[in-house]
Amino acid sequence: MRPVKIITDSCSDLSKDLRDKYDIDYVHMNTVYEGKETPASLDWEYYSPKELYDIMRDGNRVLTTQVPQAEFDKVFTAYVEKGYDIVYIACSVKQTNSVNTGALVSMKIMEKYPAATICCVDSYNSSMGEGLLAIRAAELRDKGLDPQQIEKELIKVRKTINEFATVNTLDFLKKAGRVKASAAFFGNLLGVKPILIQEKNGYQTAIKKVKGRSNSLNELVSLLKEAIIDAESQTIYVVHADCNPDEVKEFEETIKRELKCKDVHISYMGPIIGASCGPETVGIWGWGKEVTYEVQ
Repeated sequence: MRPVKIITDSCSDLSKDLRDKYDIDYVHMNTVYEGKETPASLDWEYYSPKELYDIMRDGNRVLTTQVPQAEFDKVFTAYVEKGYDIVYIACSVKQTNSVNTGALVSMKIMEKYPAATICCVDSYNSSMGEGLLAIRAAELRDKGLDPQQIEKELIKVRKTINEFATVNTLDFLKKAGRVKASAAFFGNLLGVKPILIQEKNGYQTAIKKVKGRSNSLNELVSLLKEAIIDAESQTIYVVHADCNPDEVKEFEETIKRELKCKDVHISYMGPIIGASCGPETVGIWGWGKEVTYEVQ
């Protein structure tokens, strides 16, 4: 059997330590600011988190692109020529068309290299939800499953990834076209923070509003506590968009105290998701009950 390479994209928010640990690569989307297109590096090669989020704090909008066909072709072909099969875990198709572009490029590559298999999987998630599915794919690979078997297992579990997030404002998500919410959620009511989830079909949607930043962070933990299964055996994943370090530390302590989880992994929200959500966004992820909430 050919070795299997797990590949995701810039939306996954997988930090380098996780990509190295699980032997995962990724294809780059791009950010666009002042007419300049820059690869969206999860290692912050082109600007720091503070630089990106300060641009947005100053009222500027950073645009994003899907993964270009040329990027898929370059990365996928390089691995196929080394003898690998590929499983690509993509951001939800409800948020980007990258999974379809990847599938189109994959078909052409497999025509040229008939021995190769490339499976493209819609994660139904984004950010660390997508990252969690890529980690699960790597674990299945390490158990000896082939690409089709991995794809089948991922489809079974992708709706059991539970995400809860809070943003300072929905304005960035609205402008990016990445959120489903009623008109009542928009606008900046003083101190009111929206709570978001990834619903069952892969849409990002606002489900409630909470008064105050501290209360909104506590609500994220409470919601995950209700949804999670077997927290004691899990690492809980947190990403944030350049939040205050003391706030992040306090949030971590709350998670450990309330969820009694095995570990907490904290990293920066990457350029693509961050550009869509805005500064001070915080998200939390774990495996749990199947997500049944559906946006109307």
